[in-house]
Amino acid sequence: MQSLRFDPFRDFDRLAAEVFGTARTPALMPMDVLRSGDQFICKFDLPGIDADTLDVSAENNTLTVRAERQRRDPDDSTYLVSERASGTYSRQLVLGDGLAVDDIRADYTDGVLTLTIPVAEQAKPRKIEVGRGGNSSVGSHEGHKMIAGDTR
Repeated sequence: MQSLRFDPFRDFDRLAAEVFGTARTPALMPMDVLRSGDQFICKFDLPGIDADTLDVSAENNTLTVRAERQRRDPDDSTYLVSERASGTYSRQLVLGDGLAVDDIRADYTDGVLTLTIPVAEQAKPRKIEVGRGGNSSVGSHEGHKMIAGDTR
């Protein structure tokens, strides 16, 4: 069987994988992030991961996703080609203060881990009513509504 592309490190990868359980290329966890209304949605591609190895945690506004893909090969097997990485996958995201970290939801379906992160109530935009002329009787300032930080 002939390889279609030349890779001088192929044997090094194979040896490192066999001896150390790792290769020179990092284990990838591709991700998409999008905003939909008042929530952010993160999707991680994790095909072949056993759902029991998934660990999603949040601490100090840092979201950590860990997963493990294990090889379950017969003892007498020898790889001819090994392109499917195994081992531990990990990714960290720093979350802004305006997200409701305590309300994150996680779902793993068809090899895709989906995290839904809602925007915190205090970070949602809100409308502030503006008083007009003499119509307002709020505070001791005649004709003005008092706004935080207003020292008039």
